[in-house]
Amino acid sequence: MDLRRRQWFLLAILLSAALLIELQLSTAATAPENLVFQVRSKFAGKREKDLGALRAHDVHRHSRLLSAIDLPLGGDSQPESIGLYFAKIGLGTPSRDFHVQVDTGSDILWVNCAGCIRCPRKSDLVELTPYDADASSTAKSVSCSDNFCSYVNQRSECHSGSTCQYVILYGDGSSTNGYLVRDVVHLDLVTGNRQTGSTNGTIIFGCGSKQSGQLGESQAAVDGIMGFGQSNSSFISQLASQGKVKRSFAHCLDNNNGGGIFVIGEVVSPKVKTTPMLSKSAHYSVNLNAIEVGNSVLKLSSDAFDSGDDKGVIIDSGTTLVYLPDAVYNPLMNQILASHQELNLHTVQDSFTCFHYIDKLDRFPTVTFQFDKSVSLAVYPREYLFQVREDTWCFGWQNGGLQTKGGASLTILGDMALSNKLVVYDIENQVIGWTNHNCSGGIQVKDEETGAIYTVGAHNLSWSSSLAITKLLTLVSFLIPFFCNIAL
Repeated sequence: MDLRRRQWFLLAILLSAALLIELQLSTAATAPENLVFQVRSKFAGKREKDLGALRAHDVHRHSRLLSAIDLPLGGDSQPESIGLYFAKIGLGTPSRDFHVQVDTGSDILWVNCAGCIRCPRKSDLVELTPYDADASSTAKSVSCSDNFCSYVNQRSECHSGSTCQYVILYGDGSSTNGYLVRDVVHLDLVTGNRQTGSTNGTIIFGCGSKQSGQLGESQAAVDGIMGFGQSNSSFISQLASQGKVKRSFAHCLDNNNGGGIFVIGEVVSPKVKTTPMLSKSAHYSVNLNAIEVGNSVLKLSSDAFDSGDDKGVIIDSGTTLVYLPDAVYNPLMNQILASHQELNLHTVQDSFTCFHYIDKLDRFPTVTFQFDKSVSLAVYPREYLFQVREDTWCFGWQNGGLQTKGGASLTILGDMALSNKLVVYDIENQVIGWTNHNCSGGIQVKDEETGAIYTVGAHNLSWSSSLAITKLLTLVSFLIPFFCNIAL
């Protein structure tokens, strides 16, 4: 009996030691490098009622892949200068830099391609770079049978096995068409305070083979347009579907110094007040309740901003000016000019109302747009007036001009109204918010992996000043008869 007891005793010691080793291994599995081992053991043999925990774990793990992206920005919103904002991204392998206009009013990314018809060959703004799929080892064509093709091509002639074509028509009558390509996009990942590293993802974009309208002109040409709309085909939606980013982005357009900030990710400072997006709109549309000019509220009809399917006001970084229906534009201008009866107005290029003025701009009233949830957006005189010479100013407000397919006038707040403000687009929660901000400073974003808060600074990509000079001389030439009349 004594021998048998000793054997059982030794066996118990061995079993205890084995359990201790297993416990130590299990404890060590909590270290980051052993995460995969821990996941496998944690959910092994779970019953159906525990599957929700597995999904919750996946959501949590994927959230650690989400990071903030810093898009270097250049340009301004001055009609007499550049009149657009553009960012720099890398495409292909090896990576090549492309300058693309950032546009919240459209969806897909497209760039001019080698061999394009009516694509600009040179620009007064930046050096153009045509994309060449044959020069990228990671480029692949997208066929009509690809699910993505249905997002951009509903034409019946797109047959399985053929390359998917795209056509985009813009509100100003311009168009681009070509075919879809899948390739690597290279971006700047926020890694610290005013610091970035490199990251990449795979994206489908348009390879432009033919342009028309202003897209075929060379004066202010860039390599393409990067759409930040809400649809599945947009730049941000594609990155979000891969777990690269959140469906949230923000911009701060610096109209004083040029350039500014454009980030993808969660902005934590400064805080913004938000207003709901209109659910049935294809654009970033919000409900406008009233317009104040100084201390006076404009008397507008209840359907002043009703344009059919596109009700409300469209927030669009791809538009330079502010476009208003006649029923809004006329009372707005009348109220602004009520205290400036002395001004001699003159129309330039059939679009701009200009005048001779040498006094301080703060004599003009601030225009404030009032939205749902008590959110307001103030547009100051220095933002809605632009200077074409030392003693001559023009209004940036535009009456009509941009319309729906049904002919209704659209209300669009472009860069002129959005400048010098941090504007946040939270697609996941379907809200848009903004606050006045010094865009030459920084904003703070959250690193979803570590929870760290990092500062993202402003950029101002270099561009040629010859474009601004050319546009300014053009405006001045139209104003010469006006100046002569004043002299007389």
